[in-house]
Amino acid sequence: MKERDVLVSEVGPRDGLQSISAIMATEDKKAWISAAAAAGVAEIEVGSFVPAHILPQLADTAEIVAHARSISGLNVAVLVPNFKGAEAAVAAGAHKITVPLSVSETHSLRNVRRTHAQMLDEVRRIAELIQSQPADRRPHLEGGLSTAFGCTLEGIVPEKRVLELAVALMEAGCDEVGLSDTTGYANPAQVRRLIRAVWSAVGRDQLTGIHLHNTRGQGLANVVAALDVGLTTLDSSLGGLGGCPFAPGASGNIVTEDLVFLLESMGLRTGIDIEALFATRELLARALPGEPLYGMTPLAGLPKGFVPATPQNRDAA
Repeated sequence: MKERDVLVSEVGPRDGLQSISAIMATEDKKAWISAAAAAGVAEIEVGSFVPAHILPQLADTAEIVAHARSISGLNVAVLVPNFKGAEAAVAAGAHKITVPLSVSETHSLRNVRRTHAQMLDEVRRIAELIQSQPADRRPHLEGGLSTAFGCTLEGIVPEKRVLELAVALMEAGCDEVGLSDTTGYANPAQVRRLIRAVWSAVGRDQLTGIHLHNTRGQGLANVVAALDVGLTTLDSSLGGLGGCPFAPGASGNIVTEDLVFLLESMGLRTGIDIEALFATRELLARALPGEPLYGMTPLAGLPKGFVPATPQNRDAA
């Protein structure tokens, strides 16, 4: 029997921490990742290989990857902005590498200081690096289409450009592409339309996941839209931490606790113990005193008589 219907990919240790001024202690990061994995979270984006002077919050990513790799069954994901970061990610042993390519070129220049052409060159080099590794040590390469639904710097992002860049990323050597609503512009109709369009352009198996924000309160509505058309991987952040520090107004990651409750209440198995997730949230709150955490389900508690789709005593897949 399949243990999960939907993969919830926790991005808080990367996307969440990069967006706040506080620097979380390395041991607290390890405790967070361990607790989340014990709760049944099967994939965690644990950091990003960027220069420490740009994001000091993530300067310990190599050490965090090493810790995460010691957790049996956990898929360890990282983000890299360029070839140098990919070299570090491969050396550290990450299982999954995401390279962000902003559909808005203005955002690309602000975020990674590269044009579309330059980023595609980086992706080609990264793909060649991965292919040069032994077969059992090759990380999965995802091209993340950032600002795919709109940009606070450019405004409307043409869907035609999203499709062109999705094809270009696959031709450059990516294993798959991902859609990212970096600035919280997406609406459910747009989510359905763009997913189907990307599938038509690159193939259904080459797009399985989406990264949504709740900036304007449409995060979970967009989740349902993505589920309706058949996506099976959803990014979220514990406590709703995060956004993009290089896109003005890009706040509000989907809250992992609310997402898991939504999915389980719909009868979709996540493999995640919600009560254990709440306990992990408390760990996060202690490690980041004064940092606001978001989410409705942790505050309201589970409804009386609630029965999750995944029994709490089931081992994670």
